[in-house]
Amino acid sequence: MKKVNLKQKFKLFNEHWHPHILAELNQQEVKIAKLKGEFIWHKHKNEDELFLVIKGTLQIALRDKTVTLKKNEFLVVPKGVEHKPIAKKEVHVLLFEPKGTLNTGNKKSKLSRRKLNTI
Repeated sequence: MKKVNLKQKFKLFNEHWHPHILAELNQQEVKIAKLKGEFIWHKHKNEDELFLVIKGTLQIALRDKTVTLKKNEFLVVPKGVEHKPIAKKEVHVLLFEPKGTLNTGNKKSKLSRRKLNTI
């Protein structure tokens, strides 16, 4: 067992929209990512996705509304729900997802990350 300091881990990378794995628990991956700009519309057929904002303000656009998350707030996007994360300024997030979840869900794009680094 090792404790994890999120602030230190976020200093290890600069890429946006590129999740990094911190740990695994019960077939879930704990990931962090830096987000900036607009992602793509996508959904995850079989996986719920949790976004916890560590720094900044994140918008999650849904087809019928937009949810704004600030520091220390989170949202669970249920499987099958189409969504689009938007970060007007850089945002740091913690993600919980089932192991092997593709960040772009049902869409393939230049933002798809199949192999993630563990930090």
